[in-house]
Amino acid sequence: MPSTARWPRRVVISVAFTLTLLATAVPANAHPYGYPQTVTIAADAIRPEVVRLTWKAGGVDELTLLGVHLGLLPQDRVLLDGAVDTRDSDGTVLASSAQFATYLLRQITLSSDGHACAGTLGKASDPAASGVDVDYTCPAPVGVARIEIRMLSDLDPAYRTVATGPQGKRQVYGPDAYSHDWVLGGASATSAASVASAADHGPATAWKVARSVGPLLLVAGVVSLLRRLVRRRRVAPSRPSS
Repeated sequence: MPSTARWPRRVVISVAFTLTLLATAVPANAHPYGYPQTVTIAADAIRPEVVRLTWKAGGVDELTLLGVHLGLLPQDRVLLDGAVDTRDSDGTVLASSAQFATYLLRQITLSSDGHACAGTLGKASDPAASGVDVDYTCPAPVGVARIEIRMLSDLDPAYRTVATGPQGKRQVYGPDAYSHDWVLGGASATSAASVASAADHGPATAWKVARSVGPLLLVAGVVSLLRRLVRRRRVAPSRPSS
């Protein structure tokens, strides 16, 4: 038998072995094996009392699941075997609904100096592609902001959110930590130094991000590669036997 007829089996075995190794790094009950959702954090240069967050879903399937959870999409969009029937319009349905706005403001909160800051959603046409902007307005200029992110955690506690703040600092939100303090500017020397020393550990922080999110990205990449290889084999012209 030609060697080219055996490579799909070797690929499948390699993928199975990889997924077995990753099972120790990813919770066994985790549904979200795809790309993680993200949040970017930035202080407003003109309004020092405002902090802007942009939430972006990891994929359309997350928006579909959330739409079903909020009652905006029919229950039968989630099949009995757990597969999700996604539609390109699902993001638009969510972005235009009051239920989604209420949910997002409940799951992502921001406070400064112990005072809660009021959030206002901007217009969004596609939460998966462009994301959803939220402006949090605080009673006074923000130096250190305490941000809590629990997006989709009520659907599955295995969901993670990768947040990126000023100067490229990152934090992984999930069951281990749903709250984190961010130095945004204008903080007193004492408070800024204490938060920075607790949060900025360089390699340790980078390792935490890689350990939490790396397995999810690797699984998503391997599955995508396998699909492309199988599709390429199906369309390749057959070679005449010698």
